[in-house]
Amino acid sequence: MSNTPLFAGLVVDENGKAVDSASIGSEPAYVVDDDGFKRHIPAEQVDRAVLNQMAEMMKGSEDILSEQTAKMLGQDDPFSKAMIEQQLKNIDKQFDALMQTGFPEEMRAYLGMMGFKVVINYHGEVVRVEQPGAAGGDEGE
Repeated sequence: MSNTPLFAGLVVDENGKAVDSASIGSEPAYVVDDDGFKRHIPAEQVDRAVLNQMAEMMKGSEDILSEQTAKMLGQDDPFSKAMIEQQLKNIDKQFDALMQTGFPEEMRAYLGMMGFKVVINYHGEVVRVEQPGAAGGDEGE
């Protein structure tokens, strides 16, 4: 596992206060300030919950996502689309690899600039994932 939480710098508590990251031994953690008490939450717990939410949003749209991804990559042929679609259908394996390697710092910076934010409570449960650029914002906020 990467020694940095996957979404470091992108996680806030329910009050909108940024959550720090740290390591407990070799295990990465998010640190939530609960009125001066520092709660250390294993990063894997939060990171997997966010990745699972993302996977749920992608389910059933693999064909559209693979087509758009192939276009963005400039590889608009049927073989590339099929390969990308297969990767999306096995996204859980991709997430396992991502948990091992982590995001590049530039990717986290980009996500932050796009308004991506993970809101957790003091127990480390994911309250919501904010993706301003994502389609389907029908929650009526």
